[in-house]
Amino acid sequence: MRYILVFLFVINFSFGQNKNTEKDSIIKEALNAYFKRDTVKLKKYTGAVFNLYQRTNDSTLLAKYHQYNALRAKITFKNDSAYYYQYQALEISKKLKDSLQVGLRYLSIAGLQRMNQDWIGSEENLIQCLKYHEPLASKDDPDIYMYVKSAYNILGLISFERKRYEESLKYYRKALELNEKVVNKGRKEKGYLYLINNIGVTYMNMNNYEKAIEYFKEGLAFENIKENYPSNYGLFLENFTESSFNLERYDDVLKNYNVVIDIRLKNGNLFDLSAVHINILDFYLKTGNLKKAKEYGLKALDYAKKSGNTRYILKSYYNLSKVTNEKESNNYLDAYIQLSDSLQVAERDTKNQFARISFETEKKEKENAILTAENQSKELEILEQKQQKTWGWFLAIFSLLGLGISILFFNLKKRKAAFIAELDKVRVANNERDRIAQELHDGILGRLFGTRFGLGFLPVGGGKEEAEKYGQLLDELQDIEKEIREVSHKLSYTPSSSSENFNAVINELIKEKSTIADLNYKVDIAKEINWDIIQKDIKTDIYRILQEALQNIIKHAKANTVSVAIKESNNNLSLEIEDNGVGFDASEQAEGIGFRNMEARVKKLQGIFGVQSSKGNGTNVLVQIPI
Repeated sequence: MRYILVFLFVINFSFGQNKNTEKDSIIKEALNAYFKRDTVKLKKYTGAVFNLYQRTNDSTLLAKYHQYNALRAKITFKNDSAYYYQYQALEISKKLKDSLQVGLRYLSIAGLQRMNQDWIGSEENLIQCLKYHEPLASKDDPDIYMYVKSAYNILGLISFERKRYEESLKYYRKALELNEKVVNKGRKEKGYLYLINNIGVTYMNMNNYEKAIEYFKEGLAFENIKENYPSNYGLFLENFTESSFNLERYDDVLKNYNVVIDIRLKNGNLFDLSAVHINILDFYLKTGNLKKAKEYGLKALDYAKKSGNTRYILKSYYNLSKVTNEKESNNYLDAYIQLSDSLQVAERDTKNQFARISFETEKKEKENAILTAENQSKELEILEQKQQKTWGWFLAIFSLLGLGISILFFNLKKRKAAFIAELDKVRVANNERDRIAQELHDGILGRLFGTRFGLGFLPVGGGKEEAEKYGQLLDELQDIEKEIREVSHKLSYTPSSSSENFNAVINELIKEKSTIADLNYKVDIAKEINWDIIQKDIKTDIYRILQEALQNIIKHAKANTVSVAIKESNNNLSLEIEDNGVGFDASEQAEGIGFRNMEARVKKLQGIFGVQSSKGNGTNVLVQIPI
């Protein structure tokens, strides 16, 4: 039996109102590369999407960047990476409240899960897809019916795989109803043909061959199907012939199957050629011609291997075991068992990876929710303190009024003196803190560095053990220097309300870190940024994110150049840190704690965090924060 077909349209084909923009052009080229399975061009245009996002801060482009990474992973059979990137695109689409794209991402994720036989996970995400898409369909959006139809079709496929055939037929018929509302004629006709075939194949599995033949005849009678949809014609003819064969109607069996073979050879469809050859094997096995059965079984195996069709490699092994001698039969059965076991392990590993990605994503969401709750709690606490202070002032004023004008003047004078004294204390404390920080940094730290530097050139006597101990002590001195430097920074850094002073703090941080690692550095802070009106928390987090990124470069990048740019556009601050170091594979390598810390700070400020890197091409960290 020819295995049931899947049809998915999970890519948004609408490019916006202005068809001539750079954004639309890049998106169109990326989709064309995907449909042509051109991974080189798809990678190129995926990078172009990210570069345009950096220039425009358009978050829809960041979602597209993750989506196209997912498509590239899918056509290179890296389903776990495809799943990860689809989830990243899903999270951004949720933030943008883009119901269409959120539903499409759920649909894509469900398709990946179905391919790896994660039926329950796929069903859950299809239900999420319908929650977002069906309200749009109820508003008579003509494009949305195509996606809702696809969701019901996959639900039918899942029910079919789980042998719940009546439920499967219900979903297919629902999909047929929705298909009638699809506007595009070509997609509507192909959707109709696929669904009619799916219903027929379902009846075949229920052993209701007469009913199945009715649907296959309906497909074969479709107007101009041979000319317009030859692949569908071949599929209907193959399934019609198989159903007739199961009813012991052997007329034209070989003739029909040979027509199907000619169609698939003409189209270069090696993937499905193995299926029709197995059907011919069954015919010869039924009629007692084992030699011919083996001949077509070997052809089926060859086509299945060339096309990477593991399902039909298994079927070929199993059927060849029935038409060969005992020794060959045992070899084919052994090959069948080994491949079946390895596929089960691979599917289980992929399911575990999917579950792990989902868990980590949900964990991040919970962490962000906790951070948000903590921030809200702090805001409420500050508000309560302000209210308490306000009431205190009112009480004090009323009390002072009750004591009379003369006492009021006396108290005001006394309080003014006390306030000036308190300011003096704070000023003294701040000066003392800065003095200690400077002494730690310029005095003690400098002396430690000089001592360690001098010790490093002293010859060490004794054996290997003494040399190793000597090296360990030098490393420990270096660690002490780092700790003193960090303490010095914590003592001395406070976000300044002055734009000039905050710019100086940023420049000093970059200069200091670059000096430590012997880096060439470039700093570009937009002059139009008015730091005076930007909240203190935002400035603190920008400082800490930059500090964390520079520390990452020093520890891991092996770079000799770093550039930092801070710009303002459309009520957003963007921070970009780029190095020319060794880089890493961003699609495979797990995020380190440094990246997680930076991302947590950005999400706390309801911003967007991105990392672009590849081996040998350095790393680019991009932060976008609303102000």
